[in-house]
Formats: sequence, structure tokens, C-alpha cells
Amino acid sequence: MPLPDGHSINTAASEDREDSEPLIQSDAVPPQCCSARLNLAVLMFFGFSVVYGLRVNLSVAMVAMVNSTDPEPSKNSSIIHACPPPSGADNASDVLQQPDGIPQYPWDSETQGWLLGAFFFGYLCTQIPGGYLAGHYGGSLFLGLGVLGTAGLTLLTPLAASWGSYWLFALRALEGFGEGVTFPAMMAMWARWAPPLERSRLMTLSGSGASFGAFLALPLTGYICEMLGWPAVFYLCGGAGCLWAVFWFILVSDDPRKHRRISKEERDYIIKSLGPQGTGHGWSLPLLSMLLSVPLWAIIITQMCSNWAYYTLLTSLPTYMDNILHFDLKSNGFLSALPYLGAWLFSIASGVVADSLIERKFLSVTVVRKLFTVTGLLLPAAFLVAVSCAGCNHILTVTFLTLSTTSGGMSASGVFINQIDIAPRYAGFLLGITNTFGTIPGVVAPIATGYFTKDHTLAGWKKVFWVAAGINAGGALFYTIFGSGEVQPWAATEEERAETDRTRSRSIPQEIRT
Repeated sequence: MPLPDGHSINTAASEDREDSEPLIQSDAVPPQCCSARLNLAVLMFFGFSVVYGLRVNLSVAMVAMVNSTDPEPSKNSSIIHACPPPSGADNASDVLQQPDGIPQYPWDSETQGWLLGAFFFGYLCTQIPGGYLAGHYGGSLFLGLGVLGTAGLTLLTPLAASWGSYWLFALRALEGFGEGVTFPAMMAMWARWAPPLERSRLMTLSGSGASFGAFLALPLTGYICEMLGWPAVFYLCGGAGCLWAVFWFILVSDDPRKHRRISKEERDYIIKSLGPQGTGHGWSLPLLSMLLSVPLWAIIITQMCSNWAYYTLLTSLPTYMDNILHFDLKSNGFLSALPYLGAWLFSIASGVVADSLIERKFLSVTVVRKLFTVTGLLLPAAFLVAVSCAGCNHILTVTFLTLSTTSGGMSASGVFINQIDIAPRYAGFLLGITNTFGTIPGVVAPIATGYFTKDHTLAGWKKVFWVAAGINAGGALFYTIFGSGEVQPWAATEEERAETDRTRSRSIPQEIRT
């Protein structure tokens, strides 16, 4: 990021000059502990924990909502029971009995696939406008309303399900419509709050709430379904989202300049480190330059590839645990959640390591982003291939699935925060663009999984894992070639352009200038 003195935080170590100075003197950096920026990250963490709980609870609850995983099963029992139950299991994949008065529905696997993908139809619609408006006005209102709206709609899930699958599809699409603004709003806020040398750790901490939310929601959903019935899942999750929104609107502000409880030292540190880029963009945008930006397309393509595997497991893993491995609902929820605990821990650790590498000038921002992206895509791909080779071995399958999602957490410090590197002022809008494309797999992957696995065969699930692994590997290759961590020329402010021109002018010998 260009700074007022003409230096760039994105300059590689090999490009350092003897007369260069550190970005911020170490004794001038206010501690993160109890700081306003860390408090913001923690509150965002809980917010994304809630919204991902709202997103994935249907994946597990679906097992309890349908009265059979296949209302009209094939007469060939070898197709239905692709694998034997785990050792010690007792009729684990039988229909889950709900408390008296709790309805169940005869939805086949294709209907379930459409219902699981419905969320993303709405999610696609609000990413770009949400990012644009958040970048102009600030993101706190949009993030808060996005969570609150999704939570409120979640409370209506049992009613919509009782009216029919079409109503539930429409409700889930509306939930996605509300939640679509949340991640772009987060990026727009960090463009004004995150000092360049702390971006990775602050953004991975806040964004890791998604993995933590999935980790909590999946086993809790299974437990609540068995104890209280599946409708209670949506009432409790929706209530948690509404409660979080109260704290958010009371404690958060869009900009450190407007925060009521921030210290002067911290406010000055953030403003000075961000420079001109730490403000909102105007109404006009360099759309043509964005359209032709190769680094932006590298982010778009790579996020689409990575999200295919992520959303495949996020929405369909509970079904795989039930139909193929025949775990009971409690075990299903816990084992489906286990990968996201690892992803949460890995994403936070990757943020700390990435910032350390950049701050100590071991690697440039570009190299750091590529390193974490490639590692975070190729390792999950390798473990997905291993899952397809593990067959009916329950222990190996669970181990490889856990390692796949866990290692994917490393990409949190790579491509998933790269927008703020290449265009800090437009980061919210760019995240809206990249997340819109990145959500397409969320729509297509569950439907494709339902198509591949309509006969509940192990061979069908092997296709699911091989396709996801191949797409992941393609994304890693594309980003390695075309990714960048440098601020793009079209993203510079007028002040930065003028400073660059003055710097170039001073570097030209007098005799040449005359």
C-alpha cells in the first residue's frame, strides 16, 4: 500500500533501500490487547459464528426433517447400504424418531439438494450492491442488518417447511439475500480499521468465526434435533442472531475517527498507517479497470475453485455421514463439525504467521498470499483424493475429511483477503464481486452432489470428491501464475498519484528535467 512517504508496504524485502524506514516505529504501535480494533475483530468473530450457524443448521436438521433419506429406495439393497455401519453402531441410519407432534417430510435427495442450495440463490444477489454501499457509507449498518435479517427469517423456518418445499426454498433464498451483505461489509470496515501490518491476523480472526460457527452448529444441531425436535434448532439459532445484533449496534462504529471509546494513540496509529486509502470511495468506480485487472480475476477464479470443495462439504457432509457411513445423528453432527475446528485454528495461525513474514520482510505480500493460497488449496485436494480411496474405512475417511477442511484454513491468509491488498479503498466492493462469483459453487455444488449421489452409491460420492479435488488444483495453478499482492494503479487516490509524481520528479536529475 503506498504511504505518504512514497514507500510501499507491499515492497519485497529484496527491494528495500538503505534509506528506507520502518512503516511504524515499534514503540509507536499501540498494543492489540483490549484495543478497539481487536474488540471489533472479536465481535465480528461472534457475528460470523452466528451467520454460519444459521447457514449450516439445515444441513444436519435435514436428516431429522425427512422421514427417510430416500422415500422410494431402490430394491437393490447393495445400493442403499454402500458401506456397513461403524463398529458398535446399532441400526444407525434408520429413520430418526422425532418427539410427538414434530412433522417430517418425504423429500427425495434431489429436493434436499435444491433446498440446501437455495440459500445461495439469494446470497448471490446482494454481494455487489452490499459491498458498494458499505464502501461508500461504511459497513457496520449493513453487517448488523444482514445478521439480524437472516436471524429473523430463520425463526420462520418451521412454518415455511409446513407449507411445503417451495416455501422453504423461498425462505432460504431470502435468508441468503440478507446474509449476502455481511462479508463485503466486513471487508469495507477493515479497509478503514486494519493497519497494513495487522491485516492478516485481524481479518482471519474475524472471518474464522465462519469455521467456528460451523463447528458449533453441526453437533449442537444434531443434539437439539434428538432432544427437542428439529424446529427448536431454528428458534434457538435465530434468537442468538437477534441477541448479537443488539451488542453490535451499541458497540461498533464504521470508522476509528468516530469511535467513542478508542484511545487517541490507537486512532492516530490506524489513520497514519492507512493513509489516504483508509477512507471510503466515492460514488464513481473504475469499473473498466477492474474488469481488465488480471490480479482481480485471479482472485475470482481461485475463490470459485476453492469454494466448490468447501461448499460441497459444508452442505453435503452430514448426508454423506448418514447415507454412506451410517453414523447416528449425534455422531454425524460431531464428525461433520470436526473439520471446521481444525480450519478455525489453522486460519487464525495462518494470519499470525503471514503478518510476521510481511512485517519482518522475509517475503513480499505477493509471495505470502501465493504461498498460503497454494498450500490451502493443494493439501485439501490431496486429502479429498485420499477420501475417495479410503472406501468404507470409517476411521480413514473421517481423518482425511478432517485434514482436508483443516488444511484449507490456510488459504484464509491468501486469496480470501487479497482484495484489500490490491485495492484497499474498494475492498468491500471487490469482495462483493469475488464473493458473487465464489457463491456460484454454493448453488451448483449441492445440486451436482445430489445428481451424482441420487442412488446413494459409494461410486457416486467418489465422483463428488474427485471433481472437488481437481477444481481445487486448477485454482491453485491459476493463482500461482496470475495472483498479486501489490496495490493496482487504478486503486490509487489522487493524493497518492500526486505524491508518486513528486517522488518521480525528485528522482530525475536536474539536467534532464531542464
